[in-house]
This record gives sequence, C-alpha cells and structure tokens, in this order.
Amino acid sequence: MERETRVAVFESEKPAEIQLVKSKLEAESISTFLNDKYMSFTTTPTASTVRLMVNLREEKKALEIIDKMLKETEFNPLNN
Repeated sequence: MERETRVAVFESEKPAEIQLVKSKLEAESISTFLNDKYMSFTTTPTASTVRLMVNLREEKKALEIIDKMLKETEFNPLNN
C-alpha cells in the first residue's frame, strides 16, 4: 500500500474558518484531514491552531480553490 504525503494548505485558530475551507475543498472532491497542534510559546497554552491538510498530489488544486475563494468572498482570515 502506497503511503500518502499530506501537506498543510490552510490553518486557523477559528473552527468556523477551517470548516468553511474544508467544505469547499470536499465539494471539489478533495480529501481533507485535520491536524490539531498546540501553538508555539508565543500564545497561551489553551490556544491551538488547526491545520487543514490535503494529499500532496491535490495540493495545487486545493490552493487554487482557496485562492479563488479568498478573492471572491469577504472571507479573508488575513484581515482578522
């Protein structure tokens, strides 16, 4: 069985943002995976970031979808 390499395509501390991007990618038939990690020492121990991961072979398509989504909607986590 071939092992899949997963890469992060989006990350956020806000579950609603993660869910929105996850839903958009899955609607385009891209399998997603969540990777929860505690953030670095610069934040409180209870703050955590979630990374949305995809298979390496789907990375380009996923990033194109996310980029289009950010350009077409008011949703832009970089402004928060």
